[in-house]
Amino acid sequence: MPKPKIAFYWCASCGGCEETVVDLAEDILGLVAKVDIVFWPVAMDFKKDDIERLPDGALAASFINGAVRTSEQEEMARLLRRKSAVVVAYGSCAHLGGIPALANQFSRETILRFVYEDAPTMDNPGRTRPSPDSYDSGNRLDLPKLHSQVRPLAQVIDVDYTIPGCPPTPALTREAVTALLEGRLPAKGSVLAPDTALCESCPRKASKPADLTFTRFRRPHQLLVDPATCLLAQGVVCMGPATRGGCGALCVSGNMPCTGCFGPTSRVKDQGAKMLSSLCANLSARETDEIDAAFEGIPDPVGTFYRYGLAGSLLRRRIEHSTTP
Repeated sequence: MPKPKIAFYWCASCGGCEETVVDLAEDILGLVAKVDIVFWPVAMDFKKDDIERLPDGALAASFINGAVRTSEQEEMARLLRRKSAVVVAYGSCAHLGGIPALANQFSRETILRFVYEDAPTMDNPGRTRPSPDSYDSGNRLDLPKLHSQVRPLAQVIDVDYTIPGCPPTPALTREAVTALLEGRLPAKGSVLAPDTALCESCPRKASKPADLTFTRFRRPHQLLVDPATCLLAQGVVCMGPATRGGCGALCVSGNMPCTGCFGPTSRVKDQGAKMLSSLCANLSARETDEIDAAFEGIPDPVGTFYRYGLAGSLLRRRIEHSTTP
C-alpha cells in the first residue's frame, strides 16, 4: 500500500517552523518511514509542477507555515488547499499573522517608500523600486505582487487544524502527525494544543498573588528578575493569562516573560484586548499623570499585546483614509 503523501510549505515567516520539523531529530526518520514527503522546498528539490500534476486531494496533509503577504504565497496556499485532504496552519504566522503582521500598522506605500527610498542605509538616488513585471532582452520577468496587508492562512483558504507557536514545539508536531496518521484528529477547526491558559502550567504559578495590583510596568532589562516569582507580580508584562499553554513555558523557564506566541484560548476573542483589559483593571493609579507614568513601561503597546496576533485580531490592520473625495 502506498504511503500517505504530505507537504510542507513556507510563506511569510522567519524559517523557525522549518527548523522545528528538523528538530524532530531521529523521529523524522520514523516519520519518513510512514509518509512520503512529496513537497518541502526548503529542504528538498521539489518544484511547483510536482504539486500541480497531482490529482486534487492526493495529499493526505499540507503543513503551511507563514502568513500570506504576496501573490505567490496566496497562489501556493490555494494550490496546496486544492491538492490536500487536510491543511494545517503551522505556527504563529499561519495561525494569526505572526510578527510579519506587525507591518499591518503601515500602508503598503509607506513600507515600500521607506525600504527602497528613505531608509538610512539605502543608496537609491533614482528612487527605483522592484516592478511586478519587467522585460529584459525581450523576456518578461515576473515578481510576486505585495498585497496591501498581511493575512493569516485562514483568511485566505479553508484551514482544517492549527498548530500554534513561534515555533511550534517538536512534541506538538510529533503528536499532530501521529494523530493524523492514526486517524484520531479532533473536530475540524481545532487548535492542536491544550485549551488552557499558560498560567495553569507555569512553574511560577504558586507565587502569583490572588489579587495583583500594578503601580508601574517594567521591561525585563530594567530590573533583576527573580527567577522564582510570578513575572506579573514583579511588574513585568507577561502574556501568560491571555495565552494558550502547550509550549512547556520555555520563555518563563528562561526567566523571560511570555510574549503570546501560542495565541488565545477558545474563550478569548481578542488576545491583546484581554491582556490590556486585565492590566488596566488592576492598575492602582487613578490620576492621568500617574497612569501615563505607569504605561511608560510599555513603550510599544501593539508590539507587546499583538506581537503575534495583529492580523488575526479584531483590529487586523490600520486603515488609511483618503483625503480626496
